[in-house]
Amino acid sequence: MKSNTPVVASEQKSNQQISTLRRFLGYLQPYRREIPGALAMVATGAVTQSVGPFLIGWSIDHLIARGNLAGLLQMLALLASIYLLGIVAIRGQILRVGWIMQRLLAQLRQDIFHKIQSLPIRFFDRSEAGDLMSRLLNDVNTVNQAFGQTVAQMLGNLFSLVGIVIAMLSINLQLGLLSNLVVPLMIFTTGLFARWARARFRVTRKTIGELSAKLEEDITSVREAQAFNRVSLNIEEFELLNAANRDANVEAVAITAAFLPSIDFLNTLATAGVLAYGGYLTITGAATVGVVTAFLLYVQLFFRPIQILSQFYTQAQSALAGLERIFLLLDEPNQLQDAADATIMPPIQGEVRFEQVSFGYNSNQLVLRNVSLIAQPGEMIALVGPTGAGKSTIINLILRFYDVTNGVVKIDGIDIRSVTQSSLRRQIGIVLQDNILFSGTVAENIAFGRPNASQAEIEAAAQLANVHDFILSLPQGYQTQLGERGAPLSQGQRQLISIARAVMIDPRILILDEATSSIDTRTEALVQAAIAKLLKGRTSFVIAHRLSTVTQADRVLVIQQGQIVEQGSHLELLDRQGVYANLYALQLGST
Repeated sequence: MKSNTPVVASEQKSNQQISTLRRFLGYLQPYRREIPGALAMVATGAVTQSVGPFLIGWSIDHLIARGNLAGLLQMLALLASIYLLGIVAIRGQILRVGWIMQRLLAQLRQDIFHKIQSLPIRFFDRSEAGDLMSRLLNDVNTVNQAFGQTVAQMLGNLFSLVGIVIAMLSINLQLGLLSNLVVPLMIFTTGLFARWARARFRVTRKTIGELSAKLEEDITSVREAQAFNRVSLNIEEFELLNAANRDANVEAVAITAAFLPSIDFLNTLATAGVLAYGGYLTITGAATVGVVTAFLLYVQLFFRPIQILSQFYTQAQSALAGLERIFLLLDEPNQLQDAADATIMPPIQGEVRFEQVSFGYNSNQLVLRNVSLIAQPGEMIALVGPTGAGKSTIINLILRFYDVTNGVVKIDGIDIRSVTQSSLRRQIGIVLQDNILFSGTVAENIAFGRPNASQAEIEAAAQLANVHDFILSLPQGYQTQLGERGAPLSQGQRQLISIARAVMIDPRILILDEATSSIDTRTEALVQAAIAKLLKGRTSFVIAHRLSTVTQADRVLVIQQGQIVEQGSHLELLDRQGVYANLYALQLGST
């Protein structure tokens, strides 16, 4: 029995394309008032194009054949006026439709960026930044090329085609039917080439995404690549991805290149048919020279919009492939949405409580197992333990970058899942080992969490972070422009600015993740002094591998294999001679 799987798959792809196109057209909703005016200009341009050959044919039979020079001059003036009106209408339709489409595409980009910014951290654990950038830039640009730049022309030609068919059938039914005999062949040819092109364009969109991801990764890690002598291997890997993208594009172009000559052949076939049969009708007296001339002009006009529409159809395959990738991203479920009845987190005192919390980044393996802890307001909690023990996971759960698998995390007795994420994170500050600064001024980086902060508030935060004097030494002080990731500042200077950034939001809970591990001794003293000021009166969680940095903690939690195996002050844990004491002795022996 013959399988119908390919047929089903083809129907599914076709339905997917229709659904994708319908969803894209939904973006026109805000511009429904502008659309009738644009369509009116499109229709006007189409009418002016379709009426021309009729008037030319009529002039041959009724003016030129009869030697009516005055009438011919009047007809030329009428034709000039009609074509001038057409030029104005076509220009207007291009401007109006282009205005609508560019705003539509801008909204699409905005939706993609908003989606990327609002997706949970879990999504980025399995996604590549370069591929996401490709969807925002390359895929939207492909849609722009297919729809934004040619949709006005496409609509005009579609209206023209309808007008031309009506005119041809009205002038001479036999010649009109003969001219349209090639339309079924053209539809079949277009559909055949479109199916081939659709598959290849999907591959091109996929490979350009992979290429962008590889490019972004290799550019950001170029120092590591050179340091580990991996440059040649990176080049080889990029060449393979580049070649895959090249081959996919070559195949797509080859299909398009074969398609256009096929349409030209059908055009020539129709022209020959009209010339042969029209000549016969003229000789037998069944048609006039003017009618045949008009038909020859109409055939040329008839196939020009078909060629453009067919070419647009193949371009649309690439655009639809890009739209499919875009909508897949927009449909990505946000597994960390605020609850429907989520409330605003009130000003917090800083008590943090974990109650029998278990969590895993995937369903097969738990990172935390039945963790319970209480941090009192203003208490400094140090988290120590081997890499992968679960220290950073505890921090991620406090910030609600992920939701617990079991148990509950509470702040001031409130389940953090019952409040909005923004109101929760607004009261939590974080200083990481490798803090990222952004392109912009020093002042803008300090005020990152409070964009409307005054200059006096920015400078006060910088003074508290022991970085004010350094900033004043920069060429433009607080208005000094920084490059990507804070270049050209040193790691220590970036760290001090990131501390000032945390000061700006005046957090009640502060998280420090190896904040002094990558800086020199002199800068470390400045950072430690700044951190000491920042910690006063705040609940803090400090992740540290260097145990000498947590001796002042109120409590030290020793994490191993996702569980708290020891807790107490630095001196209490040393007296117990347990896991912490062994870790401390090992570090002391290695220094």
